[in-house]
Amino acid sequence: MTRTFRLGFLALILFFIYLPIGVLVVNSFNESRYGTSWQGFTFKWYERLFANESLMTAATHSLTIAIVAATVATVIGTLGAVALYRYQFKGKAAMSSMVFVSMLTPDIVMAISLLIIFIAIGIELGFVSLLIAHITFCLPFVIIAVYSRLRGFDVRMLEAARDLGAGEGYIFRKIIFPLALPAIASGWLLSFTLSLDDVIVSAFVTGPGYEILPLKVYSMVRVGVSPEVNAISTLLLVISLTLVAISQLLLREER
Repeated sequence: MTRTFRLGFLALILFFIYLPIGVLVVNSFNESRYGTSWQGFTFKWYERLFANESLMTAATHSLTIAIVAATVATVIGTLGAVALYRYQFKGKAAMSSMVFVSMLTPDIVMAISLLIIFIAIGIELGFVSLLIAHITFCLPFVIIAVYSRLRGFDVRMLEAARDLGAGEGYIFRKIIFPLALPAIASGWLLSFTLSLDDVIVSAFVTGPGYEILPLKVYSMVRVGVSPEVNAISTLLLVISLTLVAISQLLLREER
């Protein structure tokens, strides 16, 4: 009885979580524009989506920002994690704590803070401000992912390499980087996903001349959910599932 209750309760939770997503995916293939009834299978909403120039431009902007921001955040975050792991310096404990604080800071606080800084130093709102903002909020996630992986290393291996005459650059290239590669890749994938679907921070720091996909979709759903929105949401879901699958494969390789 208890086991049946647990399974039923779990099934009920999963049902409420995935039912809206399932409805969205089904409606993206529904002939009916309003989705109130099933009127046949169609790909026409996807055809209209790819023919929508403004949506495709916003999607291109989002992918550009996400790829560049994830790459830069991964490079800087990996070096920061190695520095926290390898070296002792004044303020190291405070710096480690600040990484967690920045990760847990509400998006609205980070958005206003970045906006004030950009205005104060005269950075025009657009691609550059958006890229800096996305790198900023992706960075803590990369540092924590890589640092957690480095904490599992056997330090004696690095000390042995140093005793044999290996320099810091050689140790990083030949030992640290290969062993931390799964965590680095996971950090990049996480940063890419965070950047791709961010709305709050992006709404504050982007300009009118550089629109990205989440903000475009948000402006569209305020006047009703169109079938094109269902189609682009389904594509984003497919991208997310693909990234999750890749991440799980990397973690499996790590084990």
